[in-house]
Amino acid sequence: MKKARVLFVCWGNACRSQMAEAFAKHFGGDVMEVQSAGMMPLAQVPAQTRKVMAEKSVPTDGQFPKGVEVYQNEKFDLVINMSGTILPRGLKDVERVWEVKDPYGAGDDSYRETRDELADRIADLIADIRANNGEVPPPKPKKRGFFPWSKS
Repeated sequence: MKKARVLFVCWGNACRSQMAEAFAKHFGGDVMEVQSAGMMPLAQVPAQTRKVMAEKSVPTDGQFPKGVEVYQNEKFDLVINMSGTILPRGLKDVERVWEVKDPYGAGDDSYRETRDELADRIADLIADIRANNGEVPPPKPKKRGFFPWSKS
């Protein structure tokens, strides 16, 4: 089966994208080839990121912050953008935006909330890619309420 090439991007490549990379590699390594990067990468992954991932027995060994420019000329099937900013040319073509709270500088509970949200999103992504034989399916339409202006 083909493996989808997926890049997770956040601001510092220290929390959200590192968590996403670890979940995707650990649970979806059979259908995904995964990397992560940051718009302005920090010097290291915070201990809290590693701690909350270890609580779920998901390894982060060997992961470290990298700048998005490292992957700017590579081809990805999907780029998940959690940075809140515009991606460089080449990465934007296959972008999906995930609005996930950045826990950096907050307490352990904030890191756990972010971790758990990402676990759910990554599980859905893995299931979608498996169901499509290694291909990234198109994004699902957003659910709308009864009125057109409803958010849910």
